Amino acid sequence: MSRIVYLNGEYMPEEEAKISIFDRGFVMGDAVYEVTSVLGGKILEFEGHMTRLERSMRELEMTCALTREEWLAIHHELVARNNIDEGLVYLQVSRGNAGDRDFHYPPEGTPPTVVLYTQAKPNLANDPKAEVGIKVISLPDLRWHRRDIKTVQLLYPSMAKMAAEAAGKNDAWFVEDGAVTEGSSNNVYIVKGNKIITRQLSTDILHGITRASLLTYAAEAQMEIEERPFTIAEAQEADEAFFTSASAFVMPVVEVDGVAVADGKVGRVAKRLREIYLEESLKRAV
Repeated sequence: MSRIVYLNGEYMPEEEAKISIFDRGFVMGDAVYEVTSVLGGKILEFEGHMTRLERSMRELEMTCALTREEWLAIHHELVARNNIDEGLVYLQVSRGNAGDRDFHYPPEGTPPTVVLYTQAKPNLANDPKAEVGIKVISLPDLRWHRRDIKTVQLLYPSMAKMAAEAAGKNDAWFVEDGAVTEGSSNNVYIVKGNKIITRQLSTDILHGITRASLLTYAAEAQMEIEERPFTIAEAQEADEAFFTSASAFVMPVVEVDGVAVADGKVGRVAKRLREIYLEESLKRAV
């Protein structure tokens, strides 16, 4: 049985889903997206992802008539039709089909292209990498300067992941003006003493949904948080390091640019934060 996807109001087998070659998402990268995790058949962090989706569309002057209730119904329908217990729901909204290639936005009233599909990810919550940690390299941050908008312009992050793989590592952290901005697809943190350090929100980084929840949970657990840039050298000298994302939750980092973080093993803070995040997120799943 083929996967069922959603395209512009219809559910259909993935083989039947077709989008115009003139779609702005295809020719201009003019689209935004969100990815929500599914655990036990329920959606995690739905409201946060919808709030960010709406913000991304506002920043790009895009519109979509679907309500949050309709978005949630589509998510639930796809999860049910594809029998997803653990996995992801990918959502993308482009500015639509302009009828031809043109740098100008399409005429007002052009309907957006709306796509959603699921990805089964068994053991999403029990990722073995979380037990041993991952290793990262650093790369210059060459992306555009509106990283707070979650667009589909992901070529450089994709190149960064390939560069990390070629170096025998798991991922890459981006560096700009001497400080770490974020990972190729995640927000990053170090731990020094009893303090969690992570870059403050701005247009330089994506406003992570997992980040926001995790910092709330950490504060409730009486952990000290400092929001500021940090350097690669600070990360190498830290007690722990980790990153957060919607699909990895909290992932320990045990090596940065070939230097082990502390003893090169998963630290207690990252491990506990992962436990807290999963526990609290599942309580709020819909």
